[in-house]
Amino acid sequence: MFKLMKNKLNLNLNKNFYTQLIVICVAIEIISVSINFFYAPIHIAAGGATGIAILTNAVFGWNRSIVVFAINILMIILAAFLLGKKEVTKIAIGSFLLPLFMAITPSFKVVKDDILAMIIGGATFGFGVALLYHVDASSGGTAVPPLILKKYFQINPSTTLLIIDTIVTFFNLFVKGTNAFFMATFSLIITSMVMNYILLGFDHKIMINIMSENYLNDIKGLIDKTNEQGYTIFDVRGGKNSEGKEMLMVVTNNTEYSDLVNGILAIDKKAFLTTYNVSEVKNGVF
Repeated sequence: MFKLMKNKLNLNLNKNFYTQLIVICVAIEIISVSINFFYAPIHIAAGGATGIAILTNAVFGWNRSIVVFAINILMIILAAFLLGKKEVTKIAIGSFLLPLFMAITPSFKVVKDDILAMIIGGATFGFGVALLYHVDASSGGTAVPPLILKKYFQINPSTTLLIIDTIVTFFNLFVKGTNAFFMATFSLIITSMVMNYILLGFDHKIMINIMSENYLNDIKGLIDKTNEQGYTIFDVRGGKNSEGKEMLMVVTNNTEYSDLVNGILAIDKKAFLTTYNVSEVKNGVF
């Protein structure tokens, strides 16, 4: 029986590993497409090791995949000495696959308009990186120094990575001029937005906290009649007089938000409302 359980566990682990490996390969190919189809043909370097490769290719004619491979190998060596085995394992697979996929993926200009290429490239790159994050993987490169600085100096990795990407992006000024610099900067913003949406979920909700002096029961009735979702009641106290009150918390869809708020204010125009964006909602009535 124990042998059967062990074999089943190993099968599940192997299945999980191969699933993650497939996701990593798909993500790396998406990143390679963003580089070879959109960034590289217009010589836009939006940060990272791939950005350095694009710049050196434009200036010296160096092969982009070889430059990325060299940078990634250097980063793996640094990680092996300065980080733990777990961190090295996370970046190793992606570090080797990215230059390989860049080398075997054709490189040509897909769209004629440079701005459109920059927008599509930024969105595609962000989608690929977000997929890697979903399986706790990385494409290596400039993602390693932030991990080292966090371990030894407690510096926020996102801050360090932003500084590195900004420095790489800045060199667009010397290679392709001002337009390339601003396009690369805007591309970083697009990449960040796409990553946030994918990582946090597209099905965003809105949370509303509601307080009313005299009409709270009527507002409860409105929520019961017009909204599928329920509400949560909190016992709260006023800061000045310490008087006990009730506060309602409602999570609603974007499309129903305006109708709900207008309905509440129609009942009590002095109702106190605070609204928050919610990235993701699990379970409940949704």
